Amino acid sequence: MAKPAGPSCNLDCRYCFYTEKKQLFRPDGTYRMSDAVLEAYISQYIQAQDLPVVDFAWQGGEPTTLGINFFRKVLALQCKHARGKKITNAIQTNGVLLDDAWCDFLTRNSFLVGVSIDGPRELHDCYRVDKAGRPTFDQVMAGVECMRKHKTAFNTLTVVHRQNAYYPLEVYRFLKTVGGQVMQFIPLVEREPDLSAQRLGFKLSGPPVPGTRKQPPVTAWSVRPEPYGEFLKAIFDEWVRRDVGRFFVQMFDVSLANWMKAGSSLCLFAEECGRAMVLEHNGDLYACDHYVYPDYRLGNILHQPISELANSSQQRRFGSRKRTALPQYCVDCEVRFACNGGCPKRRFATSPRGEPGLNYLCAGYRSFFNHVDESMRTMAHYLRWGQPAALIMDRVRQDDLQERLKSTRRNAPCPCGSGKKFRKCCGRKRSRG
Repeated sequence: MAKPAGPSCNLDCRYCFYTEKKQLFRPDGTYRMSDAVLEAYISQYIQAQDLPVVDFAWQGGEPTTLGINFFRKVLALQCKHARGKKITNAIQTNGVLLDDAWCDFLTRNSFLVGVSIDGPRELHDCYRVDKAGRPTFDQVMAGVECMRKHKTAFNTLTVVHRQNAYYPLEVYRFLKTVGGQVMQFIPLVEREPDLSAQRLGFKLSGPPVPGTRKQPPVTAWSVRPEPYGEFLKAIFDEWVRRDVGRFFVQMFDVSLANWMKAGSSLCLFAEECGRAMVLEHNGDLYACDHYVYPDYRLGNILHQPISELANSSQQRRFGSRKRTALPQYCVDCEVRFACNGGCPKRRFATSPRGEPGLNYLCAGYRSFFNHVDESMRTMAHYLRWGQPAALIMDRVRQDDLQERLKSTRRNAPCPCGSGKKFRKCCGRKRSRG
């Protein structure tokens, strides 16, 4: 993904891990991708792809602060260097600058928009505030309404933090009313600054030091492992009964792919990582969005082609370390195939065996993956036989009904909804059976 506005943003979200990256560049400078870097990136990135479709992802900071004309330039350069390939664009935004002009542009040029929203007003405004500390919910929803008006394709990205993690169904049901069909739930895990972070002028710690047991505590807004697992389970239980095929939750789709042995399209749960690099506004390429630190800078695309940097031995070692550095506790885990240890940046916990390098969210992940195992197996079976995964909804509802029938008294209303007493409806059928 590319960050054409670098770490610059028009908001001041209290949990943001990226705006402090200004310390790596010019703390008081202007963060805008130059024409030279932009053209180098677009031409090199297209040339490096051996597929007929090339996907560009624009993130931040906040990319809309660059204005529409910047992205008109993007489209012109993509057309110039396309070489017969189809080009797609996605942009991640906080949504507050979206107006008629922006939405008309995005729709006409088939941009897929990811809008950041953390749930209903009181949950969104916990941390997502502007530079004056004011809430942003109304501005974001105005942007959403504008996208609806212009029929702009958009999805939602929700940061799961210490507060909204305890309201999974409120968040999920609200997001269904927003209008996007695809939802991403990103767990917020950041640590207080260690000495290395302090030397860089950062307020948050970087990647954990391998083999170190004593780690800085997580921040007050970080989600806790068990509540995160319960958050995912609660949403899954509603989704699997009502919304399969209607709404798509990235976590569930990625999990299903692993149950089908198709491999994870998300680096988080892939066996190895290293294919989700980040290009900063000045042309510096970093190993990952969560590894924008001096030690993980691969080089600059103005001095070395992006394909060489992406395939460098440094980046290959970075990617393979995710697999080779797993503690034995993870290697032996029954859901390793679905998790693969999660993001290496979050591997700062200690396993029950005393091994360092366990993912902080392990308890939540393990609880969730075991919880969905039966349903994932069933959906995978349907798909292998050419049937829609949505058939799972009838299966689960029937199982629910059977469970309710077991505890229903003879003269109580029948759980099937017929309006009859249990003994004269399903109770009679059961007794005959």
